[in-house]
Amino acid sequence: MIVKQLKVGTMQNFVYLLADEASREAIAIDSGWETEPIARAAKGESMRVKYVVATHQHFDHTSTLNRLADELGAKSVVHENSPVEHDIAVKDGDFLRIGQGKVQVIHTPGHTEDSICLYDGENLFTGDTLFIGNCGRTDLPGGSMEKMFRSLHGVILRLPPQTVVYPGHDYGDVPYRKLGEEARLNPVLAAKGYDEFLKVP
Repeated sequence: MIVKQLKVGTMQNFVYLLADEASREAIAIDSGWETEPIARAAKGESMRVKYVVATHQHFDHTSTLNRLADELGAKSVVHENSPVEHDIAVKDGDFLRIGQGKVQVIHTPGHTEDSICLYDGENLFTGDTLFIGNCGRTDLPGGSMEKMFRSLHGVILRLPPQTVVYPGHDYGDVPYRKLGEEARLNPVLAAKGYDEFLKVP
């Protein structure tokens, strides 16, 4: 798969283009601020975007979701719990197919109830569930510390350590990192149990 990481907007958002190398069929992951840089990047890479997927409902990830989908001739995709207007609703375990590749939807509530990660077998796009060095906030509507712990420790940490983590914001000291290294360096992943997790700043 081809991964194109783009920084957009005023809140250090990352948007991604993920494409099947042979067919150039692609998925755009999040669209919160402006469509032009994403559309320009897709055109520059000769990608045909099939889906525009929201990792969760917050405005900085979704405010231009359907506009971008319209501009690219794509379908907008959200988790079935999301209030965001969409073409396609997905649930945990569903797959989005691009060319010969497929991308798994992983439901990871905690930041919001509709939070999802996208996993292509090598790369994990975590939205605001997992950042480099920390995790997403749980003190906003729909947030839950208990669900965040389960999503991080019961779901994400079960993926192969060589999985590359691509977060929804540029908040870390690097823009992406392998999960095995992140598990060692990130205190929310290194926590030994829920009680220790609750004490992470």
